[in-house]
Amino acid sequence: MQGRDLGATVADAEAAVSNVALPPGYTAQFEGQFESQRAASRTILTLSILSILGIFLLLWHHFGLARVALQIMSNLPLAVIGGVIAVFLTGGVLSVASLVGFITVFGIASRNGIMMISHYIHLMEHEGEGFTEQMIIRGSLERLVPVLMTALTAMLGLIPLAIAVGEPGKELLQPIAVVILGGLLSSTLLDMAVTPALFWKFGRPVYDRIRARTLATDALVDPASTSSLSHSASSLSHSATSEGHLR
Repeated sequence: MQGRDLGATVADAEAAVSNVALPPGYTAQFEGQFESQRAASRTILTLSILSILGIFLLLWHHFGLARVALQIMSNLPLAVIGGVIAVFLTGGVLSVASLVGFITVFGIASRNGIMMISHYIHLMEHEGEGFTEQMIIRGSLERLVPVLMTALTAMLGLIPLAIAVGEPGKELLQPIAVVILGGLLSSTLLDMAVTPALFWKFGRPVYDRIRARTLATDALVDPASTSSLSHSASSLSHSATSEGHLR
């Protein structure tokens, strides 16, 4: 039926056929494009779960804290919000191409979170900032322009595809562009508020770890300095004693 999702249409057809009494030895099956779409959807779902798990493990390995990885991946639901709204506004048909668009926008949303939190860590580790609201405001403002520029560039490039509804040759690209466009818009706008708030709420262990590493580095440096000063003082004392004996 025109204007409806293929899955919903086949589900209605299966419900109607199930009420029909078939002769012995006969069965009704729906194959073709529907079966291919269902198999592709299962494959995409499996690969998406594995991809999200792999992203989490890589972020955990890089930052050393699971909570940082979870904060970065909190951008994924923000992207889903915009993608779902975009699909709903453009007819509500969720296809395999739409699922591919969600996977694509997941990567972009994760990148935005990485850029933001990595800059917070840089400010605390290399520029002497403490875990304060001023640091989070500074880091967010300094990352605002790069995030907006990359998102705006991508969205402007996707607009011609997103509005190409029904044009020949763009049946696959148009749903992908719609999902990416909506996901980019929601994740970019919400990221500027959600990520700083989450880091302010749960980011204290990151600062404690940086502080502990800094103190450990200072502890390695200070004994050498103390030993050098003690050696110099001992030499001066020895020289003074020798001079007194000579006199």
